[in-house]
Amino acid sequence: MPDTTTLTGVPFDRKPFTSLLKRRFFFTEAFEIYREGTNIKKGSKGLYDYGPPGCALQANIVEAWREHFVLEEDMLELDCTMLTPEEVFKTSGHVEKFADWMCKDTVNGDLLRADHLVESVLEARLEGDKRAREAREVEATRLDDSTKQEYDEILAKIDNYDGPELGELINRFDIRNLNGNNPVHPPIPFNLMFKTSTGPDAAVPAYLRPETAQGQFVNFRKLLEYNENQMPFASASIGKAFRNEIAPRSGLLRVREFLLAEIEHFVDPDGGKKHKRFEEVRDVELRLLDRDTQLAGKKDLRSMTIGEAVEQCIVDNETLGYFLARVKLFLQKLGIRLEKLRFRQHLANEMAHYATDCWDAELLTSYGWIECVGCADRSAYDLTVHAKRTGVPLVVCEPRTEPLRVEEWQTMLDKGKLEPLLREDTEAVEEVVAALSQIALEPAATTLAEEGEITLHLSASIPDITLGSELITISNVTRVEHIREYTPNVIEPSFGIGRILYSLLEHVYWHREGDVAREVLSLPPSIAPTKVLLVPLSAQPAFRPILHTLSRKLRALGISNRIDDSSATLGKRYARNDELGTPFGVTVDFESVRDGSVTLRERDSTRQVRASQEEIVDAIVRMVTGTEVWEEVEGRLPAFGVA
Repeated sequence: MPDTTTLTGVPFDRKPFTSLLKRRFFFTEAFEIYREGTNIKKGSKGLYDYGPPGCALQANIVEAWREHFVLEEDMLELDCTMLTPEEVFKTSGHVEKFADWMCKDTVNGDLLRADHLVESVLEARLEGDKRAREAREVEATRLDDSTKQEYDEILAKIDNYDGPELGELINRFDIRNLNGNNPVHPPIPFNLMFKTSTGPDAAVPAYLRPETAQGQFVNFRKLLEYNENQMPFASASIGKAFRNEIAPRSGLLRVREFLLAEIEHFVDPDGGKKHKRFEEVRDVELRLLDRDTQLAGKKDLRSMTIGEAVEQCIVDNETLGYFLARVKLFLQKLGIRLEKLRFRQHLANEMAHYATDCWDAELLTSYGWIECVGCADRSAYDLTVHAKRTGVPLVVCEPRTEPLRVEEWQTMLDKGKLEPLLREDTEAVEEVVAALSQIALEPAATTLAEEGEITLHLSASIPDITLGSELITISNVTRVEHIREYTPNVIEPSFGIGRILYSLLEHVYWHREGDVAREVLSLPPSIAPTKVLLVPLSAQPAFRPILHTLSRKLRALGISNRIDDSSATLGKRYARNDELGTPFGVTVDFESVRDGSVTLRERDSTRQVRASQEEIVDAIVRMVTGTEVWEEVEGRLPAFGVA
């Protein structure tokens, strides 16, 4: 486990933190009562339910995402089906390529993700070496310096190893299952999609989507038309996705069902993928772990502005850089600790089959660095393959300012003569001829003119076919283009909402000095599940009308609140709401009955001010909307004491 700290710099202990989240019902294992018995075994792993505060926090993160991206960037939001025909994912490449490498324990049958197995074993050995070098554990095994360095270098580029390379590492370092120390079989690919079928006869295979992107791509024509054929533009989608993880672990960080928020920014590939708002973020500073650093076996971060990163070609283009900067600003707004945020560039072997470049926003947690946002340049891959498979052009057509004269080679087949001659091979010939490039057509035209025939290679199963000039003609023509037609490229930021939620909770967790039992979640007011706790000083009936009036006023202004009139002491009521991340507390007491004033408590400092109900409500609204901070409220309202 990495050396992480709480918000106040104290060493982070995951056990009480997880206990807090479960005790306050942020989340729980799905089907928990069945897991306690014998009814459900391994199949329920990686499935979680959110409780009331977890639901509210997730909804607030999604709303913040919508405001920061969809509204600010004027994106076109879609809600697409989660159930997708197999043909779509065959076309996109997911059926063939959406896989992880899996190992099986030779004794107990455990299924393990190969890269995680190598990573966990080498990290355990390095941790033992650390304890041995610090003389903290007599039985710990010390590694020689060269082995330690090799382990560090392997871990720095663990994502770049494919299946055979992982298998070689497993053999070379005698890597075994940590559960029982048993050897494992060589890695094999395992497709992560959940397969199902549609219709009563189960005749049509389908999949639960592993991403929301394909729904956006297949709707590109309608999106472009809705946007009045204006480029560039972005679509966005928020919804559930599903991945059949080999060995779910790390709680909410690696699950089989999760919420994704994805953006597809369609851009003209000509002109270097510029972004009109790049100057607004040019000076945003990022901590980068680029590809070359990882391949050198290092993990050193480079701090630089996104403007410098694009100028030095570390980040490929302005549009990709623009979204990296906007991602940082979004995570910062949520309360993510910037010293625990980095952007890591994908290595060649870990790159998705559709990507030409990709950077992950990774957050440091007690589980290590966790990918929470991926920003990929998908080039024109998706639109191209879907257009080719369906025959429907997914292109942009724009009038040219000046007509363009294009000289090119064109072919023409005499189908009336060709079909009786070739019969079932006619279609194969047509496909080969249609696929001939301009570079290939010029020498073919020369051969046809000089020899009166050309020979085509169709496939390994069909003999080569010779076509004479009576069957095919190749001519050089000049045409004038008044319309420019192109397939857009796509820059895709993809957000794992559950991973962001969990990492954020770790980042804002701490406990009061000298009392580990008084735990606090310092969530920003804008995304806290409940904004205000309303508490009466005692069970005095005269307090109730004031409490309910305040509650109605706050709800009418969109401020979530709850009344706690339980018999617990005032301190305990505040303490349990500190654990829920509630930023503000309002106390109604006897003075409230006399003059209508109430106290306002701030969660982190526990300091209080006192003023009229109208002034307190106004201050809460200002702090929740971000137009004022607590220190400013303290500066203008009378202090009351400490709660």
